Amino acid sequence: MAVFLWEAETKKGELKKGELDAADEAAVKGLLRRQGFKSITVKKKPKDLLEYLPFLQQKVKEKDVVVFCRIFSTMINAGLPLIQCLELLASQEQNKTFAKMIIAIKEDVEGGATLTDALKKYPEVFDELFVNLVAAGESGGILDVILSRLSGYMEKAMKLKSKVKGAMTYPASVLVISIGVVSLLLLKVIPVFQKMFEGMGGTLPAPTQFLVDASSFMQHYWYYMFGAVIALFVAFKRFYRTEKGTLIVDALVLKSPVFGPLLKKVAVAKFTRTMSTMMTSGVPILEGLGIVSKTAGNKIIEGALMKVRQSISEGKSIAEPLAETDIFPSMVVQMIAVGEATGALDAMLSKIADFYDDEVDAAVDAMTALLEPFMMVFLGGVVGGMIIAMYLPIFKMAGAVG
Repeated sequence: MAVFLWEAETKKGELKKGELDAADEAAVKGLLRRQGFKSITVKKKPKDLLEYLPFLQQKVKEKDVVVFCRIFSTMINAGLPLIQCLELLASQEQNKTFAKMIIAIKEDVEGGATLTDALKKYPEVFDELFVNLVAAGESGGILDVILSRLSGYMEKAMKLKSKVKGAMTYPASVLVISIGVVSLLLLKVIPVFQKMFEGMGGTLPAPTQFLVDASSFMQHYWYYMFGAVIALFVAFKRFYRTEKGTLIVDALVLKSPVFGPLLKKVAVAKFTRTMSTMMTSGVPILEGLGIVSKTAGNKIIEGALMKVRQSISEGKSIAEPLAETDIFPSMVVQMIAVGEATGALDAMLSKIADFYDDEVDAAVDAMTALLEPFMMVFLGGVVGGMIIAMYLPIFKMAGAVG
């Protein structure tokens, strides 16, 4: 299959242009003739240089998909045909990679595929949740409503993700700064003091001697240290890719004293928001739980949700197995039980999600307030301790002279 550029006239004499994936030019002309076009010109599209370098191509961001959903929903609600909506979306899209994707989706729909089938070809952009909700919208004739819900859901999910990233950024940045400062002192500052100490003679205090030895080791063997860090990183990634490694690391993260409670709240907010969106859109609860468990981002939580799904398939209520997971607080379980009993589970899940969005906000603020003084004391203690250790011989010499 190759990409061909075409120009043709409609029956009314209007000039149209476009792109098509086909085996050859004859296939393109045949397809366009069947659609009523005439005076057809076809040529093979020249390859963009970036196509030979995939890592330089623009990536489709979550924000691009949110804007796509929002505009798509508005267009369909206004009564525009699906093909025309996709043409307009492709022409307005600034991200070239995403624009090509939308054009390919439009051509698949023109060829007789459903929108759901066309979206399934791009799982890296349109995940299982997205595709299943679009399928529900197509079958129910409420695609505009579903796309509007999807864009709202994705906006809230992005906001939640940015909060967690913000919470992780501060300690990570302080740690990187600490490593940079310590490395600079060991490589540039301490060697200057070392030359001065050699001229003074005598034995150095133990802390000073330790720093001098560490500086000497780092100057001569820094490449071994760098290689060891890379080796540890690669080994960790390989270990985490194994089923056992993923379970161990994810369990430790959930049990960690600072990040564990925050990640549990994020999991509750994400689960309730996603389930509420899917149930409101008409996706069956068992299918919804299967999809939500795969997007949990933590194997322990995924396993817990799959157990919940199994219990429901055996005839139990959703609240009972959720209480056994040790992830969902009793308040959440009780509210879900009330939602089940009153037949308003989707609305109750939405309320829980709103509440836990605020809880995540509060948890992030509390964690930042706790970590900030700790990290500052850590950085100050490390750098200050090194400086004091380097000045100890000078103080000792001054005391001897006195």
